[in-house]
Amino acid sequence: MTLASKITLVRVAMIPAFMATMYLSCGEAGLWMYISLAIFIIASLTDFVDGYIARHYNQTTDFGKFLDPLADKLLTIAAMAMFCEWGVFPAWALMVILTREFAVSGLRMVASQKGSVIAAGWSGKVKTASTMVGLCAMMALPGIPVLNWVVIIMIVATTLYSGVEYFVQNWKCLWD
Repeated sequence: MTLASKITLVRVAMIPAFMATMYLSCGEAGLWMYISLAIFIIASLTDFVDGYIARHYNQTTDFGKFLDPLADKLLTIAAMAMFCEWGVFPAWALMVILTREFAVSGLRMVASQKGSVIAAGWSGKVKTASTMVGLCAMMALPGIPVLNWVVIIMIVATTLYSGVEYFVQNWKCLWD
């Protein structure tokens, strides 16, 4: 197993710790929320580190291609689900995000069956980065409705844009 894949596995392993500390925070500013934020930041940074190592040291593997985006989705959806549980993140926004993730994953599976690979696009990377930064802001400054709505709108907008872009650029994969 490559170093890049091990780092990705560490990110996945951090998710239960993140969830536990988020539960302990009860959605309020304080020690547990800031511990959650620290775990989330470290986990988010591993996304950039494992990608750099995989590309720079030629450690790109099929396992890494599968696990890296899955780890990102699990981490960000874990945070959004907690905010949703606390009534801070609307369920409709979470549903938009989940729909995009399932749709793009389905598109990639269809393309793969036809011998094509749909690489991560720039807008998908922007979506992931802006989502991680926005969720960090919500954890750093909990209880500020205006901030929450700015973050939610940013996440939904980048999610929709990147989802549409994937389908516009790869719609031919869906037709024989």
